[in-house]
Amino acid sequence: MDLKINGLSKHFGLQKAVDNISFEVRSGEIVGFLGPNGAGKTTTMKMLTQYLTPDHGEIWYGNRRSTENTDIRRDIGYLPEHNPLYEEMPVLDYLNFCAALQGVPPSEIPARIREMVRKCGLDDEKHKKIGELSKGYRQRVGLAHALIHNPKVLILDEPTTGLDPNQIVEIRELIKELGREKTVILSTHILSEVEATCDRILIINKGQIVADGTVGNLRRQTESRQIIRVRIEGPSQDNIYQALRQLPGVTMVDLVNREDQRYEVQSSSEEALNRQVFRLCVQNNWVLLEMTPTETKLEDIFRDLTIK
Repeated sequence: MDLKINGLSKHFGLQKAVDNISFEVRSGEIVGFLGPNGAGKTTTMKMLTQYLTPDHGEIWYGNRRSTENTDIRRDIGYLPEHNPLYEEMPVLDYLNFCAALQGVPPSEIPARIREMVRKCGLDDEKHKKIGELSKGYRQRVGLAHALIHNPKVLILDEPTTGLDPNQIVEIRELIKELGREKTVILSTHILSEVEATCDRILIINKGQIVADGTVGNLRRQTESRQIIRVRIEGPSQDNIYQALRQLPGVTMVDLVNREDQRYEVQSSSEEALNRQVFRLCVQNNWVLLEMTPTETKLEDIFRDLTIK
C-alpha cells in the first residue's frame, strides 16, 4: 500500500512540532526516518497511525484519506518508542489478546501467534510473563504485536532499542523480509542500521524535511567536501599539523594516530585535496607514506543537515 503525505503540520501551543511536510513511501519500500530528538519524528508517526490528528495536511493510504477512514488502522502496524505492554500477562495470552483486538478471525489466531513467535524469536520465552522478560525480548513482543494482524503498513519507532548485536541482526533481516511486501517506515538513532536496512532516507529537523534520498544520493550532494587520511613522516608533528591546517580550503585536521603519524584532513576547496597535500610534502621534504580518500559518512551528512 502506497503512503502519501501532503502539507502535514502539527502544533502544540506555540510550538510547531511538524511544519508543512510532504513525502511519499511506495509499497515494498523501507524508508529510514531520521532526526535529532525533538525534530518531529514521533509526532509525525503518531499522525500516520491516527493517534494524533493533524492541524493541517492530508495523509493518503492508497486511495483512502486518513481523516475520513478510521478503518485504515487495521492496515497499520505500529511499534511505538516506549513499548506499552501488559507485564502481568504471559506472552502467548498477550498475543492472543492483541490478535482479537485487531480483528483477526478466531480460527486464524493460533496460526498467526505461531508465526509471530517464530519470526520474532520468542519460542524460548513464550510461556513467561512479559514482566519477567529482558528489555530486548519485550521489544520482540512489541514487534510481534505490531505484526499480528498482517498489516500493509508498518511504522517502527526505534525497533532495535535494547537488543544485543545478534538480536539486532535478526530483527534487521526480519524488517528486510517484511519490506518486500509491506510499506515500512523505520525511525532509529543507529545510523549503521539505516544504511544496512533502508532503501531511502528522510531526515527531519525542526519539524521540516531537510533531506530525502538514498544514502548514495545524499553523499553526492555533499561531494564539495573532501576528506582524506594521510600518513606523513617528518621531523615535527606540530609543524605537519599546522601546515595541513593552512592549506587553502582546509576546515579540519585531526591527528588520528600519533605513533603512526596519521592525520584526517577535511577541505571544502574546489582544488583536489590530495594534490595539495602531495605538493606540501614535496616542498618540505616530508615522506608521504599513505593517502586514502574517505567516503562521507552518514553521520557527517546527518550532522551537516541538523546542526543549524
